[in-house]
Amino acid sequence: MRAITTNGACPAPIWTTSGRRKRVLRLLLTLCALTALFATATPADAVDTADAADAPTRAAYLADRLRENPVHVTDQLPREIPRSTTPDLARIAKKTGVPTYVLVLPVQSSTDGGQLLGAVHDRLGRDGLFVLFEGPDIAEARAFGVRAAADAALIVTQYELPYDAGPLRSFERFADVIAQGDEKATARAEAARERYRDDEAADLYIGPSDRRNQSFLTGILLTGVPLTILLLAAFAGRGRPKKPVLRRLVWGAALLSAAAVALTATVVFDQTRSSAARPPSPADLSARVERVAAGLKQDPVYADPESPRVLDARQLARLHERIRDFRLSDGGGPVYVSLVPQTPASESAGDSALFAAAVHAKVGRDGVYVVADPGDGTIDVYNHGLRLDGNRLSIDVPDSVTLGDSRADEADDHLLGERLDALMTFLDDTPRTDRPWSEPAPPAAPSAADETALPPLFSTDFWPGLVVGAFAALLLSSVVAGATWIVRAVRRRRSPAPEPSGNLPLTAPTEPSASYLRRTAYAELTALIAGFTDPEDRDRAWDHLDAALLLVDGDPGRVRQPGTDAATLVAVIVLARAGRAALAGETADLCCGVNPLHGPAARRHHVRVSAEGNSRRLLPVCPPCGDTAVAAPRGIPDRLLKLPDPSLGNARLPYYDVTDGPLTAVPQGIARLIDKVRETAGAH
Repeated sequence: MRAITTNGACPAPIWTTSGRRKRVLRLLLTLCALTALFATATPADAVDTADAADAPTRAAYLADRLRENPVHVTDQLPREIPRSTTPDLARIAKKTGVPTYVLVLPVQSSTDGGQLLGAVHDRLGRDGLFVLFEGPDIAEARAFGVRAAADAALIVTQYELPYDAGPLRSFERFADVIAQGDEKATARAEAARERYRDDEAADLYIGPSDRRNQSFLTGILLTGVPLTILLLAAFAGRGRPKKPVLRRLVWGAALLSAAAVALTATVVFDQTRSSAARPPSPADLSARVERVAAGLKQDPVYADPESPRVLDARQLARLHERIRDFRLSDGGGPVYVSLVPQTPASESAGDSALFAAAVHAKVGRDGVYVVADPGDGTIDVYNHGLRLDGNRLSIDVPDSVTLGDSRADEADDHLLGERLDALMTFLDDTPRTDRPWSEPAPPAAPSAADETALPPLFSTDFWPGLVVGAFAALLLSSVVAGATWIVRAVRRRRSPAPEPSGNLPLTAPTEPSASYLRRTAYAELTALIAGFTDPEDRDRAWDHLDAALLLVDGDPGRVRQPGTDAATLVAVIVLARAGRAALAGETADLCCGVNPLHGPAARRHHVRVSAEGNSRRLLPVCPPCGDTAVAAPRGIPDRLLKLPDPSLGNARLPYYDVTDGPLTAVPQGIARLIDKVRETAGAH
């Protein structure tokens, strides 16, 4: 008898005399082999278990994409970085001189970029430089098995380029630094850090507000300069013999100055776009909807493979069971759940109703379409063709389901599993109807090309600028004339015209003091009361005045008392200003949800409401806030109206977090604010 070892793992005795002993030998060898297999497999499984719950599925999916193409651009950001930019990114990647793999994904604050790249590298099984874009910005870069100064290149890109440089320009700078080698790249990073320590690189693009300012200035100069020349010449030559030659010189100088202004303006103000984003193709805009629809045809729950997993296996099985039971119930039907981020850069511009309608059209089956955002945790539900009360689904779904509560805000998965289960319970209890319900067609998303295109220079505020320029020329000429201007100035000082109460200056501080709010609320409310001079005014603005007076128990003087809280004072100001606008015949249905003191809103937009993380809210925004949300989204938190919270020692918080009173209805419109005031006061 002799002993044999298998991989040194297990000694096995061998007898050569009987078949029974041979069978025992085979059994022992099999057990030893299985022991060795499990000994080598267990550490890897333990690592996966220690990773984030979404790492295996998400990293494996991204590794498969990189195996097909070393550059993977998500289909979720066509308005910001369309998939058609893939060839350009691949061309730039070759400049690094090392194998380079690029991932372009949506911004996800809960993701560790370095850990994700490490997991993707392990599953891909190839060494190289791995670069992660979150939106248009390079968020992380790691070198595996190659020499590449990834950290230095990141520092240079972040310091030398402004925030609006765009993905192609940023990646071009990144690749150039990598190609310089470790020593030069490190020196350049130190120089960039030192140069821009207390400053930032100048912006490359302007917004619509900047273009309007340029147009306004161009209009002023185009009329102001030549008219000033003509009027000053007229004043200078008054009382003197008129010489035809001088007259022609004056007119020639005026015409030449106008031509010079127009030509210079077109050269200096030559920007045509407000962003580095390229206009997406139709294929770019339809790619994500087609992907989600194809997934829903196979499974009623589609979890975006590029996003962190928010449903574990138990929750997913529970959701499938609830969907199956609802489909088989009396008056029920299919339910399709899309766990997909909704961002302003998506094909639907962050409009979940538009996304759900597009997915429904592609799937081609009626049912309840649920859009759950794994990024911000919001849940929206739309009934397309089932016999369910659509009004109940549109209005009565609890906020704890659609928006979540404080626990959901703190949880990485936003408690979506628990809230989707609650939604299914709500669907079970929703009344059935005799006829199928059809959601109204949502408005089309704004054109991606028009969204970033600047208006022509000679448009918008150019025309008011012409008028202001003419006025400025007349004013300047009057100053030169001297006597007339002095007489008019003296008369204006002696008899200044009182400012009408309806023309109060519009101010909008972000952290107003209590005295400012009391003073402004009293002035606005008394101005609204004084404006009711015509009996017909009651039809236009009575609701605004009635609601404002309800807030102060019918006594305008109460707003001047120190006991009135800041949220009530802001609500009075908003209602009074909206009422004055109604008296003037202006429509003010929406108020800016970023700062209600900004006045009327132009549209709704998903805006970043926290400087930390990626918390967003769909709010109505005034034109300046809308421009900031597009051009500098991180600037929105600084524009939020912040009020003191007595429960936190008067620390200032965004206005919608300080109170649960009527002011929280501002994002839903003035009409909803009025209803909220009456509900609170019990006036309905």
